[in-house]
Amino acid sequence: MVKEQIKTKDLNLWFGSNHVLKDVNITIYEKKITAMIGPSGCGKSTLLRCFNRMNDLIDSTKIQGKVLLHDEDIYAQGANVTQIRTRIGMVFQKPNPFPKSIYNNVAYGLAIQGKHSKSEISHRVEQSLKDAWLWDEVKDRLHESAFSLSGGQQQRLCIARALANNPEVILLDEPTSALDPQSTAKIEELCVNLKNQVTILIVTHNIAQAGRISDYTAFMYLGELVEFGASDELFTVPKDKRTEAYLTGAFG
Repeated sequence: MVKEQIKTKDLNLWFGSNHVLKDVNITIYEKKITAMIGPSGCGKSTLLRCFNRMNDLIDSTKIQGKVLLHDEDIYAQGANVTQIRTRIGMVFQKPNPFPKSIYNNVAYGLAIQGKHSKSEISHRVEQSLKDAWLWDEVKDRLHESAFSLSGGQQQRLCIARALANNPEVILLDEPTSALDPQSTAKIEELCVNLKNQVTILIVTHNIAQAGRISDYTAFMYLGELVEFGASDELFTVPKDKRTEAYLTGAFG
């Protein structure tokens, strides 16, 4: 049985006077891949960043509505934002490793929590690098700079860094847009493998990518959630004419 993990209720967001998200109601299912597609500027990345409160970092942000992680409103007064971001990890469009060693990139989040022994941190680093399919490529160079890795390896390092905290959800904001086709294919395959242990939300401009890897797809347009459903249905028999127009390349 498919379990609900994140749910929004009448979610609205403004940056200053710009109404960016309009009454968004969406359910994200546990241990599935949900893709968010739509033309540039439609609100996909803004919605993604609502799920771990990254939009809080923008001064003019105003939010109304609810974002529930299980049944807990992550925007409720007194919610622990640090804990939310530990439970819901994020990987950005361009690989952004820290200017540290490969090992310390993955260990960083665990080390600053101060509640893990050195041996436990080492174990978690190794396991996270294995989960991100990077261990065999870096196990003999863990203390080299993360910047010595290729772009695709750096992005998998960022995924390992997110996995180290044992998150429930990982948010991926166009994680392959800066990568070559071979690295892109590896990350797509990795995502399909990772959904056995973590829920994945991916924003992508690549419609084919969404079709290849996602279980569910959300189509957004002008700040509204136009259509949401199982990917095989949405891609073959979209219910809304705007979805069909986008999928067939009439606009985008």
